[in-house]
Amino acid sequence: MIEFWREIVRPHEQVSKDFEHMFMREVMREELVRVRALIIVAIVILFIVALTHALFPDVVQRVWHNGVNPNSIYVILMVFVLFELFVYRTIRHHLKLDRDLPVYRRYIGALIETSMPTLLLSLQVESMGPVRALGFVMPLVYFIFVILSTLRLDFWLSTFTGFVAAVELFAMAMYYKPLINPDSEPELYYHLSRSMILFTCGVLAGAVGVQLRRGFAASIRAATARDRVTNLFGQHVSPQVVERLITEGANTQSDIRRVAVMFVDFRSFTAAARSRSPQDVVDRLDGAFAVLVEILDRHGGIVNKFLGDGFLALFGAPFEATEAPHRAVAAAREMLLAMDDINDGASWPLRIGIGIHFGEVVAGNIGSPRRKEYTVIGDTVNFASRLEALNKDFNSQLLVSASVRDALGEACSDAVSLGEVAVRGYDRPMAVWQLG
Repeated sequence: MIEFWREIVRPHEQVSKDFEHMFMREVMREELVRVRALIIVAIVILFIVALTHALFPDVVQRVWHNGVNPNSIYVILMVFVLFELFVYRTIRHHLKLDRDLPVYRRYIGALIETSMPTLLLSLQVESMGPVRALGFVMPLVYFIFVILSTLRLDFWLSTFTGFVAAVELFAMAMYYKPLINPDSEPELYYHLSRSMILFTCGVLAGAVGVQLRRGFAASIRAATARDRVTNLFGQHVSPQVVERLITEGANTQSDIRRVAVMFVDFRSFTAAARSRSPQDVVDRLDGAFAVLVEILDRHGGIVNKFLGDGFLALFGAPFEATEAPHRAVAAAREMLLAMDDINDGASWPLRIGIGIHFGEVVAGNIGSPRRKEYTVIGDTVNFASRLEALNKDFNSQLLVSASVRDALGEACSDAVSLGEVAVRGYDRPMAVWQLG
């Protein structure tokens, strides 16, 4: 209950500009729904009144005593429809400009709309008499406006609508009631209780609007969070990873992590692609990537970025992963096996090279203020890239560093040492291991 009232008194909490923009547009779309509903209600009432006067004149005589001029009703309803069309056009215009409606205009609109039943009620009082008019259908029309005010998603606007309806109905009752018997005291409590029900309905409609507002806010926050994850990690992040990033709130600030870095590259892909159409190249590459990325997902890795005919994958970032080297090597082994299936019966066989290194990286958001990307930098990344390139020299497919070999221990019994190898960009030779 406390949280509910906090939401009421602080409806516009401090959120990002993107959230405010998306939420404002969603609220205005709900306003359009509400306005359309009011226009339809007014047209239906107009049609019923016209049909009743045309087909059931005896009913009009018995109920209204022929005292209601249908033209007056038509004028009020048509003016109301024109007003709502103006409101609709204004909201559409503000949506197109990505601007919200001023608050005062919302309250003025609520006052004008809720006063329409009052005008019709005054016509009925003049023809039917105050007792019959106040007990007839028109006072119930106020509830239509109160109910539809829920779509404003604003507690105070709904409460204001209920307040206006309650005050105007009570004022009409107090103004016309003495006409029956000027010497009698107005039945204050009878009409006051009815008005209090109207006001209470306005408060309840506002409460429902708050709950709807919370639901929209939660949906927009989820969408914003997903967009943020997509912007940081790319569309190649699996849905499972996105859910985990959103749920766990992964730290995307720059920090130092121990990560297994994997580089994957298709051998001699560029040369083979020259003799094929661009669409054939894209289809072949996409088909292979789909299989390899799915394997990464199963082993807890993510593709940090695609690099033309290859990609950089991470195990241990953006969130911690136990036994990251084990996961990386297991994924690499499965990828090599999967390539056999990918090439089975294909006119264009593909061959991949994989390099894996395990060590510290600087991980976090890197880029301009307008566009940032989650990535990793450091010597660990550079060396993993060099390892993958060494596959060309050794005609191998999977090379790992000594740190990966040491981390795997007995699980890496098939590792073959290639000795101290000269690596481009490094002053001294580095230990390199080949896995089958």
